[in-house]
Amino acid sequence: MQVRFGEGHLNLPTPRFRQSLVNLLTKIGLAVTMSRWAHIRRPLAGLALGVSLILLACGAPMVDSVGQQSDGYFISGRLFDPHGQPVVAAEISAHLSDSSQSLVETESQEDGSWSLLLPTFPEKNLTITIERHHFEAQTLSLGAKELGLLEQAGTYRIADLTLERRISAGFWAATVIFAAVLLVIAFEKLHSTTAALAGLSTVFLVTFGGGAFLPDLYIFDFERALTYVNWEVIFLVMGMMIIIAIVEGTGIFQWTAFQAYRLSRGRSWLLVLILIMLTAVASALLDNFTTMLLMTPISLQIGLALGINPLALIIPEVLASNVGGISTLIGTPTNILIGAYAGIGFSDFLINQTVGVVLALVVLAGYVLFHYRQEWRKQSGGISPKLYAMLQENARLKDPQALWKSGVVFLLVMIGFVIGERYHVVPAVPALVGATILLIWLKPDVHEMIKAVDWTTLVFFMALFVVVGAVQEVGLISFIAAGMSRLVGENLVLAILMIVFGVGTFSTAIANIPLAASMLPVVEFLTGSIPGANSQVLYYALSMGAAMGGNGLLVGAEANLVTAGITNQAGSPISFVEFLKVGLPVTYLTLTAGFLWLLFRFVILGS
Repeated sequence: MQVRFGEGHLNLPTPRFRQSLVNLLTKIGLAVTMSRWAHIRRPLAGLALGVSLILLACGAPMVDSVGQQSDGYFISGRLFDPHGQPVVAAEISAHLSDSSQSLVETESQEDGSWSLLLPTFPEKNLTITIERHHFEAQTLSLGAKELGLLEQAGTYRIADLTLERRISAGFWAATVIFAAVLLVIAFEKLHSTTAALAGLSTVFLVTFGGGAFLPDLYIFDFERALTYVNWEVIFLVMGMMIIIAIVEGTGIFQWTAFQAYRLSRGRSWLLVLILIMLTAVASALLDNFTTMLLMTPISLQIGLALGINPLALIIPEVLASNVGGISTLIGTPTNILIGAYAGIGFSDFLINQTVGVVLALVVLAGYVLFHYRQEWRKQSGGISPKLYAMLQENARLKDPQALWKSGVVFLLVMIGFVIGERYHVVPAVPALVGATILLIWLKPDVHEMIKAVDWTTLVFFMALFVVVGAVQEVGLISFIAAGMSRLVGENLVLAILMIVFGVGTFSTAIANIPLAASMLPVVEFLTGSIPGANSQVLYYALSMGAAMGGNGLLVGAEANLVTAGITNQAGSPISFVEFLKVGLPVTYLTLTAGFLWLLFRFVILGS
């Protein structure tokens, strides 16, 4: 394999000249420091010594008492995979051509860059070896020409290198583990958190157990696995869960349900429209499964009191919760994942998704009114005194003072999301600060608040990040991205269509959180390779596909399963087929509305 080296090199002064300049400036700095001109000595000394340090950082060699060069010589470069992504943690070593003993070693950084510092100038040809698990190793030779440039400038930069992927036993092991986790979650053989933990454990067992006997089974070590855990997502979800738990305790949601019933005047068809709108807005500000935890018991009471099937209210609500949450960063777990990964902020989601969400909700409402038209005819309208009195009793605000305090903090957190984007403050920061302020201001039972955090979900996220990171590490995601890239070429419309409907279809059966997490690196690659995709439209397509697709089947989203659990305990279970009859048509109607909006917003109007 032939490797070309860059002919250019950093145009720095020679080592001897740089050293002389450093010595001169250092002496000036020391002399000024000892002078009598106190008002200027510190600034001048700082300037002189500062320039000295800059020159040293640029490669100026230090000279010891006998005048020998002792800082060495720099060799640098950058590593990429076949898709132009930086290769991190590759091991680079240098040794003389006639020796296998390394002179110096280093690792590539997050941007793929690396540098070697040779303590002395090599008198013989130099060999550089580059090794990385799941990539083919490369060996480079620096001959007389390259060493001459190195000696002259004190530094030499090798042209960017591409490392080819290697399919090993570890590749197949990680792929099988990942597929098994998705299947176990889809068929509900284990709880999703248990399945993710089992996948994580198996990855480490294969790496450390199997890898001890067959090195090719190595996937990644524990330290590398932790780099795939997105801690921004973990802390954002944790902070918002604490805030929501405090707001929930004020009784504001029960009060809102009572007002919805009053506004509808007992007309069930109008009530379901109000509940759809209410659920969608709540899901945009909270997360969708928390919204359904609050709305489902209230809707059960209303439906039974009106004499209609309560599922005619509850199923539309859960569909609206999955759609409505798309419009904000914190509305769905998938948006939190996407926002943290792609750097998409709260206002970005709000501006670029809301119109598409509204269109989807209009389509959803129209289909629900048509599908449940027989239920609306069972109830002629008019307020039920018994139901009115019950809802009014439940609607009493438990702690008005806590309500306004938590309302103020919640509003400030939302403002923090928007303003923080301008100053590169991640959303997890205002969420954690807001949660802490409420804990200090209201002084609730901290033990109860900690219990209110859904640790099951947080553990699921962390374990899932590692399992997805395993297939990303071995190159499976890269191969999928390359296949999709060949399929769509440079056609942005086709790419949006494929992600919206492709991810939406898979999301009907596969839980949308692991699906979205596994698709993020694929979307990142397509965003960098398709003209016009730098507007991040493909990330918005992923957001819509993953969330709207969750409406297709009962197992498609966590909010669906939470709602089904509550209704089952209340004696009104949601059957798989009953949900399918409403959810599947709504899924493709809303996906179509979302696709048309993205097409208009990013292709017709442009970014």
